[in-house]
Amino acid sequence: MPLEIQSPGLATTVQDRGRFGYYRFGIPQGGAMDQYSAALGNRLVGNSADAAVLECTYMGPKLRTDAPVTVAVTGAPVDVLVNGEAVQQHARVDLAAGDELSFGVIRGGTKFFIAVSGGIDVPEVLGSRSTYPIGRIGGFEGRALQAGDVLPVGAVETSELPRLDVIPDDLIPTFEREMNVRIMFGLYDHKLTDEGRANLSDEEWTLSPVADRMGLRFDGPGAPWKEEEQPFGAGQDPSNITDAGYAVGSIQIPGGTQPIVLHCDAVSGGGYAQAGTVISADMDLFARMAPGTKVRFVPVTMEEALAARAERRDRLARVWS
Repeated sequence: MPLEIQSPGLATTVQDRGRFGYYRFGIPQGGAMDQYSAALGNRLVGNSADAAVLECTYMGPKLRTDAPVTVAVTGAPVDVLVNGEAVQQHARVDLAAGDELSFGVIRGGTKFFIAVSGGIDVPEVLGSRSTYPIGRIGGFEGRALQAGDVLPVGAVETSELPRLDVIPDDLIPTFEREMNVRIMFGLYDHKLTDEGRANLSDEEWTLSPVADRMGLRFDGPGAPWKEEEQPFGAGQDPSNITDAGYAVGSIQIPGGTQPIVLHCDAVSGGGYAQAGTVISADMDLFARMAPGTKVRFVPVTMEEALAARAERRDRLARVWS
């Protein structure tokens, strides 16, 4: 059962939980920028958690189905329309043959997700259906969707879980204009000046329009590096190091004083120092930020980071039960 793309939206791609095991070869994990919201959609339509969904940025697509299908729209708040009539978000929506699904303008964040019963059935590449546009792999022909594309949809899965029609209000993510993002300092925070380290953790930063799946740049009071002799093999800028691997969520401050948070499509290594790393439990927050969002980076311990990960896992378990 295919879905026909009548209008693609701004940057609509196929994504799943990600492509793991190839980061050391320079291939990023990719996957949905807001994994929690994508999982909610898959739960509503009866898919497994790793089924492929559509990730929509700002402006959603217009889709037409030729057969009955169940869909769910999760993530950023947006008007969901079936044949021009509003339907509920974060809920199961049954489409009949010939129905048209379209969207209004989002009212927060940048990403929302369309889950389809059976999942988007594009071929797996290196164990994932996620689109990596720079590498032209995965998804639908390795690119964002275009008008006229016809997306294959898989067979509806048999699930032992009870049917879920609506996500409870207390499990729907919020989209605020001010957020706290938890980080752990390191590996190279010692290269920051005292002012730089204090500014990064104590002051407010603003998400700039320079933000995508590779990384997000923040503007603020500045986090300068120490002026010191660079090690052999590093560049001349104080932010340069001899090449090292980058964790997903690494905070870099390249060639200046404004931080960039690396996200799911970022490169896996290079010559910029990492002042800190966003904890895994908070990585979804970057899909819930619109430019202009005010952010404070809050340092936590390893124990607190692990507790946050467990809390997020328990939150998802409430839905997948």
